[in-house]
Amino acid sequence: MQFRQKALAKLQSPEDTELPVRFARPQGWLVLTVTVAAMTAALLWAMYGSVSSTVKVPGILTYGQGSYVLQSPVAGQITEVLAEEGERLPAGAPLLTVRTDGSRAPASDNDDGEGDGTGTGTGTGAGHADRTVRTIAAGRLTSLVATIGAVVTTGANVAVVEVVDDADAPLRAMLYLPGGSGPPVSVGARVDLTVQSVPAQRYGVLRGRVASIGRTAQTQRQITAFLGDSQLGEEFSRQGRPVPVLVELERSDAGASGYVWSSDGAPPYALASMTPAVGSVHLAEQRPVDWLLP
Repeated sequence: MQFRQKALAKLQSPEDTELPVRFARPQGWLVLTVTVAAMTAALLWAMYGSVSSTVKVPGILTYGQGSYVLQSPVAGQITEVLAEEGERLPAGAPLLTVRTDGSRAPASDNDDGEGDGTGTGTGTGAGHADRTVRTIAAGRLTSLVATIGAVVTTGANVAVVEVVDDADAPLRAMLYLPGGSGPPVSVGARVDLTVQSVPAQRYGVLRGRVASIGRTAQTQRQITAFLGDSQLGEEFSRQGRPVPVLVELERSDAGASGYVWSSDGAPPYALASMTPAVGSVHLAEQRPVDWLLP
C-alpha cells in the first residue's frame, strides 16, 4: 500500500506536469536533414540530369569502298605471282600469270584485259599460252590465295582486292549493329574503338564519330561481297541481319598512326585495313525521370 500511495503521489505532483516534452534528439534532426537533402538532390538530378549509355558493336577497319574477289578467267597452272599481300596496285596491274593447255589461240599482246580480270596472253608453244590476270580497280591486295605451281580452274578465286581510289584516303571503321540491340544509333554519335592490333592498356581507344547508318539490314551474302571475306560475313551476321554503321576516325598529325587516341601517346606504327575492332557507340543522353514516365 505504501508503494501504491507513493506512485499516485508522484503522478499528481505539479512538478511532473510542467516538464517539457522532448520530440527528438539533435542526432535525429541531423539524420532527418541529411535524408531530406539527399532526396531533394536525387529528385533534381532525375529531372535535370542526364545519363549516357553505350552499345558495343563489332566491326573492322576499312577504306569504306568495299572489296572485290578476283577470279581466274582460265584454267591452268600459275607460273608467276607478280604482287604481294598488302601492296597497293593501280587498275589493270598484273597480278598472276597462268599457263593454259589448249588449242585456242592466245590473246594478242596488245589486248587490254582491264575490267574482266584478264590481261595479255602470249604463246609458249603448241597448245600452250600464258594469260596474265590483272586487277579490275585500284586498291590494296588484302588476300592472295594463289601460289606458283598451283593449278586453278576457270572462275577460281585467286585474290581479294580492297578498293582504294586515292593513296591518301583515310581509314574508316565499318561496324555491324545487330538487329534489336537497343536504342537506335544516331549520326554524329561518339565512338570509342578498341583495335585488335593495338594494346588498349597502353594506347587506349581510337576516337571517331558515326558518319552514316545503313537504311536496311544486310544479309551474310551482302557483307561477304562488300568485305570480300566469307568468314567475316558469317561472323557479323551470327546474331541476325545487322545494320552497317560507318565511322569516321578523328585525324591527328601526331604519331605514326595518324589518328586520335584516348591516351597521350599513339602507336608508333600505321594501322592496316581489314583489322578487327570493337566500337563502343555512345547513345543519346536521357533524363533519369524519362525511365519512370510511360
